[in-house]
Amino acid sequence: MKILGHFLRIYVPSSAKRKKLQELCRLTAEAFLRDAPEMSGLSHSEALARYASFTRDSSVEVIESGQDLDALKKRLFQNACILGERLRRKFRPRNLKDVMIISRVLYRTLGIDFQGNREGEAVIRSCFFSSYYSGQICRIISSLDEGLAAGLSGGGRLSFEQRMTEGKDCCLARLCLEENEE
Repeated sequence: MKILGHFLRIYVPSSAKRKKLQELCRLTAEAFLRDAPEMSGLSHSEALARYASFTRDSSVEVIESGQDLDALKKRLFQNACILGERLRRKFRPRNLKDVMIISRVLYRTLGIDFQGNREGEAVIRSCFFSSYYSGQICRIISSLDEGLAAGLSGGGRLSFEQRMTEGKDCCLARLCLEENEE
């Protein structure tokens, strides 16, 4: 993980960004029980904007139709956990510090300034999605963050303490591994 992690902090190939965004979009669409939006031919920033609109609009439809939000959150969590587990097998993080480094790289490709430390505390000072999401939608979509963290960390639990979409100046979150919990 050490050499690859250092390399990825500097540079993530465009093809890798596109591939992971498409995979995230497909897994998200499956959780919403919808087809994924078409992204071929789009730049990374255009695809990111399409994904943000898709998740916002899909969330609004679920809320307005009165569908079971807990079931949706569970599907989002489970699907993102699959992605996190794949990344765990690929990058083999050895500890919480490695998980936070990988998370920083992943979130950077999504336009999110994720700063995490070895204790599992995370601060997000800017987020591409904050201009698309209300607080309620952010709480739904953050099930993806929770699932990704669980898969990547091998079962850790991510919880948000505050969110920009709820009027705060940054998002604060904490990732706890089972062995660190009491």
